[in-house]
Amino acid sequence: MYPNNAGGNDQKSPPPPMMQMQMPMAPYPPAGAVPEQWTTGLCGCFEDSSNCFITCCCPCITFGQNAEIIDRGATSCGANGLIYYLLAQVGVVCLYTCSYRAKLRGLHSLQEDPCADCLVHWCCIHCALCQEYRELKNRGFDPSIGWVANAQKMNLGAATMPPMTQGMGR
Repeated sequence: MYPNNAGGNDQKSPPPPMMQMQMPMAPYPPAGAVPEQWTTGLCGCFEDSSNCFITCCCPCITFGQNAEIIDRGATSCGANGLIYYLLAQVGVVCLYTCSYRAKLRGLHSLQEDPCADCLVHWCCIHCALCQEYRELKNRGFDPSIGWVANAQKMNLGAATMPPMTQGMGR
């Protein structure tokens, strides 16, 4: 229950607005910008052997973690993982996952390499998910800890600085 407002009537004051954590992300590249190279190759799965193992056994986990970071926390790892699992049962999961590869490329101005996003996910979904996971890690994110923890980690420097005061006179 919220405390009564200062006027003394029985109306309840609204709860304070929730603070939203915003993390600086690379803006969409300007039109005509030269696309960057991926930081790792499509077949570099063993560069992160633990993620490679998880992706081979349960790719819905890696996809859910990647999607949560790419969507900046707007969707949860669990929800995306469930959607992945259900679409995989009918054989069309690449139609959903390739859209996240395109979003990741758009956020970081990456080349559509080695071929179209949907084709990469159709032919090599496990390799594509591992590459996207490594790309996020190489750009300072840790998909395994989720969006909120990444946002807190990125904002840590600003949160530890003491507030600036004005007009401190004697």
